[in-house]
Amino acid sequence: MKSIQRPQLFVASCLALLVTSLSFGIRAGILNKLGVDFGLDKAELGTIAATAFWGFPLAVIIGGIVVDIIGMKRLLVFAFVFHLLGIVLTIFSGKFGNPFWALFFSTLFIGIANGTVEAACNPLVTALYPENKTTKLNHFHLWFPGGIVLGTLIVYFFDKVALSWQVQVGIMLIPTLIYGFLFSKLKFPVTERVASGVSTSEMYRSLGNPLFIFMLICMFGTAITELFTGQWIDVLLRNITDNALLVLTVSTGVMVIGRALAGPIVERLAPQGVLLMSAIVATIGLYLLGNTSGNMIFAGALIFGAGVCYFWPTMLGFVSEYLPKTGAIGLNLMGGAGMFAVSVYMMLMGGVYDRLIAEKLPAGANLKEYGAPEATLEMKNALAEANKAAGPEIINTTLIIPAILIVAFIGLNIYIRNKNKQLQAA
Repeated sequence: MKSIQRPQLFVASCLALLVTSLSFGIRAGILNKLGVDFGLDKAELGTIAATAFWGFPLAVIIGGIVVDIIGMKRLLVFAFVFHLLGIVLTIFSGKFGNPFWALFFSTLFIGIANGTVEAACNPLVTALYPENKTTKLNHFHLWFPGGIVLGTLIVYFFDKVALSWQVQVGIMLIPTLIYGFLFSKLKFPVTERVASGVSTSEMYRSLGNPLFIFMLICMFGTAITELFTGQWIDVLLRNITDNALLVLTVSTGVMVIGRALAGPIVERLAPQGVLLMSAIVATIGLYLLGNTSGNMIFAGALIFGAGVCYFWPTMLGFVSEYLPKTGAIGLNLMGGAGMFAVSVYMMLMGGVYDRLIAEKLPAGANLKEYGAPEATLEMKNALAEANKAAGPEIINTTLIIPAILIVAFIGLNIYIRNKNKQLQAA
């Protein structure tokens, strides 16, 4: 490890994750504008947004399989190339005859880049800090909500000065070029699994462990609770509050602080205790987001952010600590499973959202006609009221997921406690 520049590699990893999170934050802020500019309905917007989430698992699973073969450095070169392609294609999407497909493929490229960053950087962090994995994964992943905060603030303030969404997307080029340069100059370690001498066949056998399968299923729920809500919050709450994007900023700002302070909390509660606490708090926060108005929405965002802040890195940390033989592919299957679940859920709920809105319009109303620029004032008011009622319904539908996680993580805590007692008795 002496020849490995640990702090520099960690900083470069954080910058790569910053680009990933900026793509989420900026897209969440411009999603509504894309719909207006290109005449896209909620189902089409849901499909475009979901593309990033299934491009991610595609890349993260393939990356998990090949990372020990080609090395983490080459994977990050691929991430750099796909980030550049995705960002540039998004900026010029309006130049194509069908902007839907330009946005679809540009978002796919960014999703592939994001997944490749995750595929390389999660095992890189555990290899750099084998003595402190869950805490350092939380420190690394604080740059995800951190980038979302920056992204939403960029959208908010750039809108105030009337800068286009193309300029907002172009901001992502700056950290992309910096992390690409840094990684090109640094020497990388081997993954923790390779360093510890665990064979490839043993790694694949470990993926059949019932505890790993259980955590994989729980990852579906933790990822949907965090990422679906965050990505769609501006659309869902725009008609409830004039500061819907700032609601996202509040929740993600809390996540940054929470992950920065993860060390003593993880030490006190252990990963499984942190996950149970997170599920309880996230459920309360999501309930408030879907059932309150005015300033109470910001209270709900604060509580929700505190709930979901530890989900992703602590799920990875638990697997790395309790199931280390699953190696890089174990970590990356977890990330891939989470993003795949979000993509499916997002496409499903985009259609449900359109249906809920249509049900609240006058009988026989055409949703696209009501959302068209030439719609009458009466039609626009009716659509605004339909949106106002439908958004919280989507949030309340999602509420069942963290509620189920509470039960699952109570079971996990009981299992680990009993397992520890058995080890002590032996």
